[in-house]
Amino acid sequence: MLVTFVPVEEILDLRQEVLRPGQPRESALTEVDMLPDTFHLAARTDGGELAACATFSTEPLPDTPSLAPFVTEGVWRLRKMASAPQVRGRGYGGAVLRAGLDACAMRGGRLVWCSGRLAAAGFYQRHGFTPVGDQYTVPGIGRHHHFVHRLP
Repeated sequence: MLVTFVPVEEILDLRQEVLRPGQPRESALTEVDMLPDTFHLAARTDGGELAACATFSTEPLPDTPSLAPFVTEGVWRLRKMASAPQVRGRGYGGAVLRAGLDACAMRGGRLVWCSGRLAAAGFYQRHGFTPVGDQYTVPGIGRHHHFVHRLP
């Protein structure tokens, strides 16, 4: 399994298919995708098909009381993580996530956070993320939780 840094254009179709089904392709693009510190990772099958992707950006923690005790420097955000349905459970998502956490640490990161769907809570927790605060609803998308992961 190969995980590489890629331009955002290479992962937009998978993001849209998994995270924004039925919505326009551009709905999978975020305001931080083109910022200089943002990077995108992709895992591919042995046949070269895109299997999973994730984006990491320097973004401060949300201003909520439950996140106040955490560090404020060296903070990265995981966004738009997606795995192709036909390869779920085969380690592609985990490989992208581990590569991203390593890359954040190499860039001086101390903490990675995300706004994760409740359906993915088990995945995040298996990879060292801790849910923090109350659950909330992202309109049009569903129930979420903030998750944090301290980097070594």
